[in-house]
Amino acid sequence: MDHKIGVYIDTGYGIGEALDIDALSSVATSEFKAVVCRAEPYWSDPEKLAIIRNDIATENLTAVVIAGPSSRVFQKEFSFENVITERINLREHVIWCHPANDEDTQMLAEDYMRMGLTKAGKYEDRPAFTDPSEKGVLVIGGGITGMTAALGAAGAGYQVYLVEKEQKLGGWLNKFPKVFTGKPPYDELVDPPIPEKIKAVEGNDKIKVFLGSTVFSISGAPGMFDVIIRPDGPWRQELDAIQNQWLVEKKARENKGTEEPEPAQTSQEEAAKLPPVPETLDFDHEKVSAGAIILAAGWRPEDPSALEKFGYGSHPDVITSVQMEELAAKGKLVRPSDGREVNTVAFVEMVDDQIAHPWLYNSAVGSLVALKQAHYLRKTNPNGKAYIFYENMRAPGQYEKFYRSLQDDPGVFMSKGTPVSVTNGGSSLTVEMKDTLLGETLKVKTDLVVLSTGMIPVTKDAAILNLKYRQGPFLPENLYGFNDSHFICFPYETQRTGIYTAGCVRGPMDILSCETDAMGAALKAIQCAELVSQGKAVHPRAGDDSFPQIFLQRCTQCKRCTEECPFGAYDEKPDGTPLPNPSRCRRCAICMGSCPERIISFKDHSVDMIGSMVKAIEVPDEYAEKPRVVVFICENDALPAIDMAGIHRLNYSPHVRFIPLRCLGNINMVWIADALSKGIDGILLIGCKYGDDYQCHFIKGSELAEYRMGKISETLQRLVLESDRIRVHQLAIDEYAMIPKLVDDFMERLSEFDPNPYKGF
Repeated sequence: MDHKIGVYIDTGYGIGEALDIDALSSVATSEFKAVVCRAEPYWSDPEKLAIIRNDIATENLTAVVIAGPSSRVFQKEFSFENVITERINLREHVIWCHPANDEDTQMLAEDYMRMGLTKAGKYEDRPAFTDPSEKGVLVIGGGITGMTAALGAAGAGYQVYLVEKEQKLGGWLNKFPKVFTGKPPYDELVDPPIPEKIKAVEGNDKIKVFLGSTVFSISGAPGMFDVIIRPDGPWRQELDAIQNQWLVEKKARENKGTEEPEPAQTSQEEAAKLPPVPETLDFDHEKVSAGAIILAAGWRPEDPSALEKFGYGSHPDVITSVQMEELAAKGKLVRPSDGREVNTVAFVEMVDDQIAHPWLYNSAVGSLVALKQAHYLRKTNPNGKAYIFYENMRAPGQYEKFYRSLQDDPGVFMSKGTPVSVTNGGSSLTVEMKDTLLGETLKVKTDLVVLSTGMIPVTKDAAILNLKYRQGPFLPENLYGFNDSHFICFPYETQRTGIYTAGCVRGPMDILSCETDAMGAALKAIQCAELVSQGKAVHPRAGDDSFPQIFLQRCTQCKRCTEECPFGAYDEKPDGTPLPNPSRCRRCAICMGSCPERIISFKDHSVDMIGSMVKAIEVPDEYAEKPRVVVFICENDALPAIDMAGIHRLNYSPHVRFIPLRCLGNINMVWIADALSKGIDGILLIGCKYGDDYQCHFIKGSELAEYRMGKISETLQRLVLESDRIRVHQLAIDEYAMIPKLVDDFMERLSEFDPNPYKGF
């Protein structure tokens, strides 16, 4: 659509002294016919904002372009109702990192003006996505985490549906006799707070509890989840069969060993093999609608069968830490073998590398449990002795004080060591340990041996959510079986929008951490329900009211958008075309980059918009010796890193032009071809880092971009251009100091080639 654009050039911050403002204004008025163009300092000041608002009213402006500081500052100030706002960075990206009053610096500023005005002119007028939405919260799991989350959401005024598979709320804490206080002086234990929690939940009219029930299926999307809750029973076999087939398929994908980046979801071919969840319900059930979901299903102990070499299974007095809790709950500690009172206990907190996955589920919780159970012994038997053998003792935060109180206890002995064996000596067991500090072998006779076992999320073995998504009933998992999302920057989030994990289903946690986690997840669920009701996205583009639109008439049913979306935003219609679920969408635009037909677009971010920005760059002829490089950057890490390079006045080549993208994964191959065909000499792509500790805000985006660029050789061969004209890099937000070298090294490499032969065409 045609826009009436007002341009406001900020001459503050040294911009007015470093650039030819008249020439810059001429680009706006002469080349782009801006209705208004004003150049004054500090447009973020209230009196200057009043001028802009007056222009909007009197000139009927539909778009405002602010050329000055980074778009990452003054966002609230430069927000005008029903008017498009586009930002051009003349401060951090131009005058703070390039020489003042220099020809190349001026050309850079004018190109950014052209690109910004081109982008503003390409905005489409689309209404926000709004459908009737529910704001209720479904909480799965009635343990300490689930009950705390339910009370938090209900306390904020939201309807809560709490589903617990057992016939009683409380979870594991019903079996544990004592827990840490979380209060000074931190050296004692108290009864679990379960009775009070249950009373509060059952007395809250905003919470509807489903005991002895599980979730049969969840369909729909945030703001409109349709949840079928069913009393637990023999029907589980039917659902388990479906889940087991998914597990087989998942294992096959994990073991296929391909170099291609793993698709975020199951392929259509794999999905076609799986039996569907029955549509006809011929059983007792209840259906509820929810705006967001909190998964607090908890954990299970690690299978101890691998601990046979330490006597588990052959000696009844070799038990796990969970079995120790059950013994302690009965009062005085007695040996399972003969009922004799326990006087000595050996706690083994580490197994050697002969055991499968020895550290897979090891955590600080295991150390705390050993300390707590040693305290059990000392309280019930003042003459008892506890031996704690560990490889790494972890007591985070205030738990250090409890740890120190046990160190001072004359009946508690701690040694850093590796277990060798546990043998039966008749009336007692013998634990053999290799002391890793002294290098000596120790042997201790004991009445009872307690082996630490890991905490495994229950989602590793069962779907729990039973999602009716094209991508399967499970949440994507990481190596450890915990939900796989951006676990560094965004706790509680999952790859399924509107579904949040909390407590031990997210990672091993103590009780106090579970309660804190529950409140965080409740707040995220509330935020999701509210934003969806306004047609807006959740993190990391929270508040974005754009959504993908697809020109289905040209769709070839290639299914790349459905497979590459990290968040399961697309299902499929019977004819194989994508079925968007707008409220599942995180607005990353990875689908836009995946589509070879270029038929997916957003109102403020489209293939045509970004391509037109590239074409707006003025490319000097080959004799000017002024190469041009387009740098596509991720808005999440690379953009703020480049801003910080400017803040620190780091200098780099003025021949580069940065174009921010929502995610590097939304790079479309046509932009590469268009740039090279226009005469651009080189193309850099800078995205988030990815890997085991990935930083990519959109999970797979940066990895997908690198994979796609690995296949660009065909385009380069067709254009008869060198492959080194394109490079892909990953950059963390704190690596801004690397930007000058990264850019200048690329420019040096380009200098070894002739200018792009397509200049002037």
